[in-house]
Amino acid sequence: MSEPTSHNQWKTLDKDLGRISHMEYATSYVSRPLVGMGISLAFLVIAGLLASLFLGTEPERFVVITAAVFGAYMALNIGANDVANNMGPAVGANALSMGSAILIAAVCESAGALLAGGDVVSTISKGIIDPSGMSETRTFIWAMMAALLSAALWVNLATKLGAPVSTTHSVVGGVMGAGIAAAGFGAVNWPTMGQIAASWVISPVLGGIIAAAFLALIKDRIIYRDDKIAAARVWVPVLVGVMAGTFAAYLALKGLKRVISIDLPSALLIGLGLGLLTWLITRPLIRRQSEGLENRNRSLKTLFGLPLILSAALLSFAHGANDVANAVGPLAAIVHAAQEGNFADKVAIPLWVMVIGAAGISFGLFLFGPKLIRMVGSQITKLNPMRAYCVALSAAITVIIASWLGLPVSSTHIAVGGVFGVGFFREWYMERRLRQGLAASGQTRRLPAEERRRRKLVRRSHFMTIVAAWVITVPAAAAMSALIFILLNSATG
Repeated sequence: MSEPTSHNQWKTLDKDLGRISHMEYATSYVSRPLVGMGISLAFLVIAGLLASLFLGTEPERFVVITAAVFGAYMALNIGANDVANNMGPAVGANALSMGSAILIAAVCESAGALLAGGDVVSTISKGIIDPSGMSETRTFIWAMMAALLSAALWVNLATKLGAPVSTTHSVVGGVMGAGIAAAGFGAVNWPTMGQIAASWVISPVLGGIIAAAFLALIKDRIIYRDDKIAAARVWVPVLVGVMAGTFAAYLALKGLKRVISIDLPSALLIGLGLGLLTWLITRPLIRRQSEGLENRNRSLKTLFGLPLILSAALLSFAHGANDVANAVGPLAAIVHAAQEGNFADKVAIPLWVMVIGAAGISFGLFLFGPKLIRMVGSQITKLNPMRAYCVALSAAITVIIASWLGLPVSSTHIAVGGVFGVGFFREWYMERRLRQGLAASGQTRRLPAEERRRRKLVRRSHFMTIVAAWVITVPAAAAMSALIFILLNSATG
């Protein structure tokens, strides 16, 4: 009788251990978001302490400490939302793991912010508000504080909803709303706002068209050739050269303001020279890498893997150099106004302010970025290294074109527009090939509507959610900013 009894005891023990394991797993799953919240709160406290350390006993110390906390909160949200657009395609194409993407993005974003971030920013965010409309310095400080907090809250909400939105447009909306509440509608530079509204359409459409054009080139010149590897040996170095030249021009134009100011023609010449040099270097490398590869699409993915990773890293560097100002621009304006007692069109960014922005972006990416990275990389449409490479290349080229035309564009809208462009082009291309196949076989009957819907390669629900979030970003941030400004002004009036 001892053996059955012993067996029953072990069975009971296994059940108990199984229940404990399930409970531990459930506890871990529930507490995981709390860990991120705890680290975020600790970072906000450190940002406030850093501000107090540098300000000493200045009279406006409390105001600047509060603004530093808001700036750190904004930086966290930029990392959680905006950075996904650079790394999402590479992760969705399985060229990078989630951990590797976050590590590369954190390093490149911080390097871009600290090494090449502009040391002077516009306190009124691209001339949206006429500062002469502000009656006094205190009003200006509360307006910038409201703009910063409202933009951060809106980006936080959008991240929760899984919608990649423009942090630039969020700050623009915040500045506009606070400016209207402080000085009326006449204080707003409406022609500038009209340009920004036009960029809602121009950015994603231009990004999508360029990404689709490159995908069409790759399909025509490489994928649908009898000898794919021979075609890749010719065209992959060309595409890598275009990437290197584009990013060289992009970084020369937008990312090296602190080191040297370069005009557009000079930036394009730099890009052309580096692009040709990269093409010459890449040709033998691609030839060596392609030796022994089978003549199929899987082999092509191998050849595009490393260029895709490099393009994602460069996009992150450029993003850190440019968009960190969204977090620290209003904060720098508040620091200047509090210390000097006046507000200027342009102010210098103190190093400790830039460190808060760079560190906040990295923390936000690490703690909350994976959700949006998955959304951009795999939930809108299916990406492989070739398609993702087209998206990255499109983002850089579109920014160059927009700079040449003098249009304010959003890197978020461009990158997500590129993903949509690739997906819609694939839909059109497959339907075209299907119609050609039916015509060749003498059939004229179209597929049933239900079957056509099933073959859609872009998820329409995500498309509508993202477009709706883009449209309401500026008015939503403006409304919140106006309300926050009124509350701040009345509480301290």
